[in-house]
Amino acid sequence: MNVLIVLVTFFLMEGITWLTHKYVMHGFLWTLHRDHHDKSHTGTMERNDYFFLIFAIPAISMMFYGSLHGFNYWFYIGLGITLYGLAYFLVHDIFIHQRIRIFRNTKSPYLLGIRRAHKQHHKHTGKEEGECFGFLWVPVKYFRMYMKKV
Repeated sequence: MNVLIVLVTFFLMEGITWLTHKYVMHGFLWTLHRDHHDKSHTGTMERNDYFFLIFAIPAISMMFYGSLHGFNYWFYIGLGITLYGLAYFLVHDIFIHQRIRIFRNTKSPYLLGIRRAHKQHHKHTGKEEGECFGFLWVPVKYFRMYMKKV
């Protein structure tokens, strides 16, 4: 049952991430997210990196609370959020934005589709008129682009 809670939470996070990205990051917290689009920051860190804390604090709190209560479902919800955050870091920061220069030459249609959709998202440097707010699941057309090449 606990594995199911982690998996369901992980997959639900994609929808939460889409909504948060579109309506919070491109909404009232654009001041934190803007430098991720216009590259107005200096150094390796962005104001956008504060979103890591915004998502990590509830996840850690849930895991802590759940651990105090016999590792109940709160712990496993927090674990699912944490695992999604790890996947986000690996795919978004390392694979897509190459903050650490590895995984550059993939042939995976899935990974190439995600990278292409993210590139489409970043062609908009402003808060409005964005597209492709998802992370692990993006419009199917981006996957199809690379399926034909396999």
